[in-house]
Amino acid sequence: MMKRIVFMMAILVCVGTSAQTSKEARKILDKTAATISSKGGAYAKFTISNVKSGSTNGTIYIKGNMFKAITPEATVWFNGKTQWSYMSQTEEVNITTPTREEQMAMNPYTFINLYKQGYNLSKENKGGNYNIHLVATDKKMGIQEMYISVNQKTFVPTSVRMRQGGDWTTINISNFKKSVLASSIFVFNKSEYPNAEVVDLR
Repeated sequence: MMKRIVFMMAILVCVGTSAQTSKEARKILDKTAATISSKGGAYAKFTISNVKSGSTNGTIYIKGNMFKAITPEATVWFNGKTQWSYMSQTEEVNITTPTREEQMAMNPYTFINLYKQGYNLSKENKGGNYNIHLVATDKKMGIQEMYISVNQKTFVPTSVRMRQGGDWTTINISNFKKSVLASSIFVFNKSEYPNAEVVDLR
């Protein structure tokens, strides 16, 4: 009987600790979201790598849920609804309405809206960062698991690792700076790419 009581108490302590850790993780991501969701906008450098597609680096501009990502291979604009993807090699622009998983593939800051529902959260402190672990509550979700590292002093994310199916993608972020960005930069401007072939895939 005594063993059963001790066992039950141990479970309750673990559950209570887990709930507290989850609450702390959510507060950290709330602060992170507030830090990077500047009304004027912000930009940063990034490196993205995946076993299948290799790695590339570039610059990302964000404002609210809009973003523009520039890499040597492609430039992607997203105005909150429509996405334009310009491929440098083929000079082709594909117009799509992306899922949030597809947005995440190019915009590491998409997590600022993802974490609020559909994920269990936990955290640990390591090397001056908060390491937040997110696990999807529904196995049908496109992004099943994420690790987000957040600087403890600035609350700026330094890396995002996400698992889609069995594939992991890692995005490292640096040189984050707030700025004042015009909303027009998040929309593809045909006059700047006169030779581009536009393909509407919506």
